[in-house]
Amino acid sequence: QVQLVESGGGLVQAGGSLRLSCAASERTFSSYNMAWFRQAPGKDREFVAAISWNNNTGYADFAKGRFTISRDNAKNTLNLQMNSLKPEDTAVYYCAARGGVFISTLRTSDLYEYWGQGTQVTVSS
Repeated sequence: QVQLVESGGGLVQAGGSLRLSCAASERTFSSYNMAWFRQAPGKDREFVAAISWNNNTGYADFAKGRFTISRDNAKNTLNLQMNSLKPEDTAVYYCAARGGVFISTLRTSDLYEYWGQGTQVTVSS
């Protein structure tokens, strides 16, 4: 059982930046495919970015050029650097994990086995 704990959310003005982190309990973290999803009030959970076990990355269109996903396997940590934030980025952000070897990054929430509790990101206009 992998436990995931997100941190780094908060309130920021439009145009600002935040760095989210997700600490994983699993010592074999490096073998997991990881991702960030978000859910705004009244909306479905949506894909933000993913990084595979072998460091391939993928982004939702709204995240390209503004968000960067990375992982530090030595620290069992997943990160999401978010720049140029917009009010529409306001949501609860979740990290997710899935074991296994995949050719491409996983962008569907149903494919992920483990989830964190989420961290709130609020962007004011």
